[in-house]
Amino acid sequence: MKLVKDILRGVAIGIANIIPSVSGGTLMVSMGIYDEVICSVTGIFRHWKESVKTLLPYAVGMAAGIVGLSFVISWLFAEYPFQTAMLFIGLIFGGIPMLLAKVAGRRPNVAELLVFAAFFGLIVWMQFWGEGSAKVLSVTPGTMTALFFIGALAAATMVIPGVSGSMLLMSLGYYTPIIDHINAFVIAVVTLDFGTVWYCMGILVPFGVGVLLGVFLIAKLVEYLLKRQERLTYFAILGLVAASPVAVLSGMDAGAVNGLVLIAGTAMFGAGLLLSWLLGK
Repeated sequence: MKLVKDILRGVAIGIANIIPSVSGGTLMVSMGIYDEVICSVTGIFRHWKESVKTLLPYAVGMAAGIVGLSFVISWLFAEYPFQTAMLFIGLIFGGIPMLLAKVAGRRPNVAELLVFAAFFGLIVWMQFWGEGSAKVLSVTPGTMTALFFIGALAAATMVIPGVSGSMLLMSLGYYTPIIDHINAFVIAVVTLDFGTVWYCMGILVPFGVGVLLGVFLIAKLVEYLLKRQERLTYFAILGLVAASPVAVLSGMDAGAVNGLVLIAGTAMFGAGLLLSWLLGK
């Protein structure tokens, strides 16, 4: 049962990481597995068997979410943007009581409130970033090197709660080309078009290696901060998570939200809260 639940958690994280403005790190916090994942990533060389046993179900789920459901989620956001956004907001809000428990016990001091406000403001400010023009990718040493560093940078933001790696890729002009190459890779595998498979791997492999490095480095940083300044770090995470709905709803057409859509969105918010509770148990 735990194995199935961990795979489903991975699916949710994978889906979140491909949606601009939604953070996979936020969902890890909401489902109560953030600390566990961080410790498993940073300890993979010291306790590799235990780390692999913990991370493998999440990785399988993430791969399934990214490869298998990217088309579905993209369609849902295109056809039912408010309802889909409210589902993810419910998932995010479901983890806030767990975060509040981490800082319970005494009243916040000035430094903690300033850190909360600063990281809340960071997410709001990031909504003003524009989308960069889409890059034209090719299998050349220069492009592959750039993809490695872009992957590392995007992975760092994917791990940090509240910060969307997809949004960063979009602002740099890499989001659409990467998604297009993932979709082309899947189609090529199904149709046994091995020429396209190898071409897409020339784009996706250096990006993927960069993602793995970025995840490891930022996990090391988060682990260090949690050990040295646990309470302050959780206030920063709270600020990032609390501002996530601003990111998820940014750019949405308010005029399209009528009474029926609002009711459906509220129901999806409740479903997200329930799902967060079930996955976090």
